[in-house]
Amino acid sequence: MKKMTVEIVNPTGLHARPASDFVKRAIAFKSDVFLENGIKRMNAKSILGILAMGLSQGSQVDIITDGEDEEEALEALISYITNLKD
Repeated sequence: MKKMTVEIVNPTGLHARPASDFVKRAIAFKSDVFLENGIKRMNAKSILGILAMGLSQGSQVDIITDGEDEEEALEALISYITNLKD
């Protein structure tokens, strides 16, 4: 299992379009992927789960990956979040 905390830098947060793009990236990996923010832990392969978290600019979120390609998944998803600007 791998875990890293990232900050949402996108001015509009992780709203519908970027959340959908994030889910598409997460689904491409065999590993389980979760987002955790405080007490909320959601399956990152679920658009509804991500949207329910209400992640706005400045939110801190843990990306957790667990499985055979966990390291690659974590790197790719962190890169997506940290470079997201729409």
